[in-house]
This record gives sequence, C-alpha cells and structure tokens, in this order.
Amino acid sequence: MRLPKTAHTSRPWRIHEFTHDFKLEDVWALPTPGGPDDFPRLVQLFASHNDTSQFPAAYRILFAIRWKLGALFGWDKPDTGIATRVPSLRDRLPADLRDAPPGPNFLSVPFHSVFLTDNEWASEIANSTVHAVMHIGWVPDETGGYRGQMAVLVKPNGLLGKLYLAAILPFRYLLVYPALLRTMAQAWQAQPA
Repeated sequence: MRLPKTAHTSRPWRIHEFTHDFKLEDVWALPTPGGPDDFPRLVQLFASHNDTSQFPAAYRILFAIRWKLGALFGWDKPDTGIATRVPSLRDRLPADLRDAPPGPNFLSVPFHSVFLTDNEWASEIANSTVHAVMHIGWVPDETGGYRGQMAVLVKPNGLLGKLYLAAILPFRYLLVYPALLRTMAQAWQAQPA
C-alpha cells in the first residue's frame, strides 16, 4: 500500500542525515508483518530474492525492455554508476555508520548496500539517468506488531533523468510496485519465521 511521504519524513531515520539533495519519490507499506526482531529477516529476503519468474509476465517484459534500452543508449555502462559518475553515499556517512558493515550484497539487482542498522537499511544504484536510494525500515504497525516500509529517493541526472522518471511513473504504479509487493508478500509468508 502506498503511504503518504510523511510516513518516511516523520521518522528519525539516519538516512535523512545525508540525502538532503535527493527527492523522496515514493513510500510503501510492505506486506511483511512480524515482530520487533524480524528486520534482519526482511533485509535478507530483499537481498537474496532473485527469482524473477514469480513476477507477472508484464513486469518481466517491462524490465527486459528497460535493460535493452539501457544497452542501446549506454545508460548502464560501468562509467555511469556508483564511484564513477557519482560518489557512493557511503562517502557521506557519519563515522559510526561508515565503520560498520554496510549490509548484504544483492544477488540479482545492481544495488549496492550503503548502511544497515537495527531498523533501517539503505542501498543505492546509479546510471546515466538517476542516482537512486532504496530505504527499507522496520516500523510498528496498526496491530501492535511490526512491518517493513520502503522509501525510494531519487536524484535525476539532468533533463534525461527527469524525462526518464516521468516516463516510467505510470509503469511503476501499475506494474512494478504491485508486482513487487505481491511477490514480497508470498516470499515473506513462505519463509520460516
């Protein structure tokens, strides 16, 4: 379920300390009910989930088209990413976060972990169009339990990035996020608690 931006901005997240130049694009409640100590389980699920066959065909086709366009136009070349076109957010971290392990590596997507605490995890991706951050938090829910919350922060790369973000907006809301949330709910329920 999509949430108001205040669901992210009102929390005392560490991510706020060093993403002031990023725009908060979306905030979503994740269908991952649990207890106060289940956040590591959620982080591991995100990082290790690599079975895209569980996603609807429209979702897989959309991403296949995106990767083909990226190859055609050079959007995803190594020199457009983290530590080449843009410095990593790890360079901005306060010492306590920078000296701690950044979090798990992803198995199937080109995101890089930035930091991990007991209730928040951030990872980043960059290419010719955007520098983006996926922030996963663990928050109390309405039932007295906890659940995951995902925020997406973006910094478009010039006019190309702004046009790209505007062009993909309907696809994100109609295909990407609904498929991601359904798949996460299924994977969460299938995992041993």
